[in-house]
Amino acid sequence: MKEEKNTSLLFSLIMTFQAAAMQQMGKLKNSISDKIEKDLQQAQLSIDILDMLEEKTKGNLSDDESRFFKGVLQELKLNYVDESTKEQQSSDKEQTPS
Repeated sequence: MKEEKNTSLLFSLIMTFQAAAMQQMGKLKNSISDKIEKDLQQAQLSIDILDMLEEKTKGNLSDDESRFFKGVLQELKLNYVDESTKEQQSSDKEQTPS
């Protein structure tokens, strides 16, 4: 019973940081302002926190928990690279004289 509760709480924590990172990458609307906002530094911090949690919990997770954690991290990192690339290309275009 306690193990099920802890698994549920772990999944909730992971999904909280996942949603925050997606919002910080501009992939989801900010529920408070109802606007798309982008802050890639904050997104990187959210991803780094999940990376740290995964590292610190290694060996203590079930296969399902570990798979879920790795899947979320992979998705976030791919989206982060995508958004960083878009931002860099946008910045390059702004700096290129016409």
